Amino acid sequence: MTIDFTLDPDLQNLRDRVRGFIADVVIPAEDEMLSDPHGVSDAHRTVLQAAARQAGLLAPHVGQRWGGRGLDMRGRAVVFEEAGYSLLGPLALNCAAPDEGNMHLLEHVATEEQKRRYLAPLARGEVRSCFTMTEPAPGAGADPSLLRTTARPVPGGWVIDGSKWFITGAEGAAYAICMARTPDAGKDAATMFFVDAGTPGFRIGRRLDTLDAGFAGGHYEVHFEHCEVPESSVLGEVGRGFAYAQVRLAPARLTHCMRWLGLARRAQHIAVEVAATRRLFGSRLSDLGMAQQMLADNEIDLAASRVLILHAAWVLDNGQRGSAESSITKTFVSEAVNRVVDRAVQLAGARGISGDLPLARFLQEVRAFRIYDGPSETHRWSIARRLLRARDAQELVHA
Repeated sequence: MTIDFTLDPDLQNLRDRVRGFIADVVIPAEDEMLSDPHGVSDAHRTVLQAAARQAGLLAPHVGQRWGGRGLDMRGRAVVFEEAGYSLLGPLALNCAAPDEGNMHLLEHVATEEQKRRYLAPLARGEVRSCFTMTEPAPGAGADPSLLRTTARPVPGGWVIDGSKWFITGAEGAAYAICMARTPDAGKDAATMFFVDAGTPGFRIGRRLDTLDAGFAGGHYEVHFEHCEVPESSVLGEVGRGFAYAQVRLAPARLTHCMRWLGLARRAQHIAVEVAATRRLFGSRLSDLGMAQQMLADNEIDLAASRVLILHAAWVLDNGQRGSAESSITKTFVSEAVNRVVDRAVQLAGARGISGDLPLARFLQEVRAFRIYDGPSETHRWSIARRLLRARDAQELVHA
């Protein structure tokens, strides 16, 4: 197995252009655009994406047919890390969740007509979308098999009933992709549906007051109350919703890791600057062994995270499912990113927990990553199960 870490000249050029765009355009806009505790407004999103479009950097992950560059997962790892150096960067490049994951799903599953109707405007940044899978307990969350939302066939279409929650970007989304059980297609069958904003019975509920606030459109409750959609709203094939969720899930876990790694790298850069310039106890902070250890541990976490991301990306680029690799990467990186940002806050002292530096905001934002897309505990359980199944299968072979 050979994984080449060399960047081809085009990708290196793109990385450098993104890095410059984040430094020159996006970071200077942070104070204004991140001041709202409820998240980034669509007006701000429009401004940032217009600048990225003019710079030729919008939606680099989607195919050239849709205006992007068609980056593979390894290419995305390089570019998304650079975008993630600012909380606003992924939004500016139109590669933020949930839209980025939805674009990936639509490119692989949607019909040509659905791509023209839903993917094309999403890739151009003309609209936002949301993905409605998570439900209030006892519904689907870390365990998708608990899905309770249902869709039943009626003449000409389907009627969806159920409630979702923690739906990122719901407010202002032009459409939702809804996962619902379709028992007529099989006992445990589920199907994905497009539901346009304004469809009768599709209602946005309360906005959740959450620790993180960096996603456009916030996190909301969403309700489907006798919501009737046409037959053409089915995404892919009836009954294959859980299979399509896997098409979206492993890459989406990984792209989250890419973006947050960028932010952790920025936290480390701030920590290094603070340690090198702050004087106490007769020397620079960076001369103290404990501070050096924290900076070194940050570098180790960043380097290990990057290698895990690139390995998982290589697995996906080679057509493999990548479930195990994405689980391992998501678990490690989500925790490593938290460690890096937390150490940076500690090194910065009182400034680290104040608004004088962006570190406190970073800490707020990254903490949720250990929960969404599967909490660390669920991934560890899944990793261990795979390991033990492999052991048991090997024992049967030699029995």
